[in-house]
Amino acid sequence: MDFRHEHKHEISFADMLTIRSRMRAVGQLDPHAIDGKYKIRSLYFDTPTDRALREKLDGVNSREKFRIRYYNDDTSLIHLEKKSKQNGLGNKQSAQISADEARMIAAGDIDFMYSHSHPLVRELYAKMRTQGLRARTIVDYTREPFVYAPGNVRVTLDYDIRTGLSSVDLLAPDLPTVPVKGSPIILEVKWDEYLPSIIRDAVGLEDRRAGAFSKYAACREYD
Repeated sequence: MDFRHEHKHEISFADMLTIRSRMRAVGQLDPHAIDGKYKIRSLYFDTPTDRALREKLDGVNSREKFRIRYYNDDTSLIHLEKKSKQNGLGNKQSAQISADEARMIAAGDIDFMYSHSHPLVRELYAKMRTQGLRARTIVDYTREPFVYAPGNVRVTLDYDIRTGLSSVDLLAPDLPTVPVKGSPIILEVKWDEYLPSIIRDAVGLEDRRAGAFSKYAACREYD
């Protein structure tokens, strides 16, 4: 399992303008972006005791979370993802699923998962059965992504973070959502073995430290 460095910073609107300008000069736009950005919708899973939420807030060293995600309202390409954290490094595993499968998983209709062809779907099935994992919260936001080949660097600016409140109907095109408190803007920087100095300088801001902001946790404040 390959892990990557992942740093997050909550930044101001002025910071975002500065970093956007710098990254446009030194990096490249993600080819999947439309007009430099895309919309993300994710459905997160948690246990009845909110294990994923508590471990994130407590800064547990080794943790994982499951989510279903798609982009730009395109439900023809949906992925089940497992994000793992260990010693400050991150890993993501992914399995493509159909819209019908996503809908059934969200509704708790999971018998089909037992014999699914992808092991990640079977792993989620086992944990839904043994740990009580269930669909918990929808998180929407807009992302501006930049890439830089040396170091396999990815820099993203995330904003307009919204919650679907108590709904888990992630495929509903007219799902009501509300902005999370404070309208945060999140800078994320991910890389493999090293972070090139040109990117370190481009994303560098005085008096900013890597934080532990969680979009999922921010959206859970509305429970």
